[in-house]
Amino acid sequence: MPLGDSTRAVHAGLPPLTPGQPFLPGPVFAAPFVLDPVTGGEGIDWYGRPHNASRRHLEAAIGELEGGQCLTFATGMAAVGATLLSLLHPGDTVIVPADGYFTTRAFARAELATRGVTVLTAPTAGPYPSFQGVRLVLVETPANPGLDVCDLAELAAAAHAAGALLAVDNTTATPLGQRPLELGADLVVASGTKALTGHSDLLLGYLATRDEELLARLRSWRDSTGGAPAAFDSWLAHRSLATLDLRLGRQTANAAAVAEALATHPAVAWVRWPGRPADPSYAVAARQMARIPGVVTFELAGEAAVGRFLSAARLVIPATSFGGLHTTADRRAQWGDDAPPGLVRLSCGVEDTADLVADINQALDAV
Repeated sequence: MPLGDSTRAVHAGLPPLTPGQPFLPGPVFAAPFVLDPVTGGEGIDWYGRPHNASRRHLEAAIGELEGGQCLTFATGMAAVGATLLSLLHPGDTVIVPADGYFTTRAFARAELATRGVTVLTAPTAGPYPSFQGVRLVLVETPANPGLDVCDLAELAAAAHAAGALLAVDNTTATPLGQRPLELGADLVVASGTKALTGHSDLLLGYLATRDEELLARLRSWRDSTGGAPAAFDSWLAHRSLATLDLRLGRQTANAAAVAEALATHPAVAWVRWPGRPADPSYAVAARQMARIPGVVTFELAGEAAVGRFLSAARLVIPATSFGGLHTTADRRAQWGDDAPPGLVRLSCGVEDTADLVADINQALDAV
């Protein structure tokens, strides 16, 4: 019988249980490990950059949830950078999201173009250029911050027909919201800093794939360049996974209520949340996603209006990133993102729904 999301999250990646030991062994702190005097490092851990038991437990856990094999990195951008720099070579062409995380787009333009890689952009909801001659298609769905959604099965079929690889940024959805590998993607890339670990207390990135060749290439890149997460961060992330289903459940419920409140308030120009039937991405999201994330995007009149909203709110904390226990709001234009000055990405936390909606309404009234 298939296990439910909470059961899978609680038990993912745990080593065999040993009487007298904790469910999840504490972090392994080591740079060099003791070597066998005869065989040396063969078949055992020998150095902390490529080897760490805490990291392996976390990778096993995320791999179980994503449905593939996982490789963790120090940050989400380290995982993105490894993907782009290890898989693309001079003469290749890559397509990146025009409306996804702007640092990915900026990195591709700054670092790949100088290496002879052609960088094209396409909006998440399309239209896409021809995939003929393209080496890699990178999409982010739902896109951050606009929350558009694309049909991954359709996109995977089109990319593979042209000989391209499809990589999917699964940060916003998390593996409990969407499993891109089952929909045909070759690679999942994500920031575990956000909702996956959900406590706003660590940085983490990861890749997941079912392709052994891709995994070996990316592992070689990570182990050589040293972009692995630290032992304590790995342990802390694994510990946090156990409550993933519970956290997402409250965040999604809060987002549904908040989106409706925003949609009916005169201070709000527009609101996006793929779980609303009125949202342009609703049909694709309802078909493709197991749950809609707790992120809602909306627009106020401008920078000053956002300032008044955040100053009046008691439960909405101004902060970048998203997916944490506390409700936060981020005016994306302040970071150089190509977004309207009044665009707000609101990340719903796990507060009581009625309290959160009441606070947001009174803060909007102040606008």
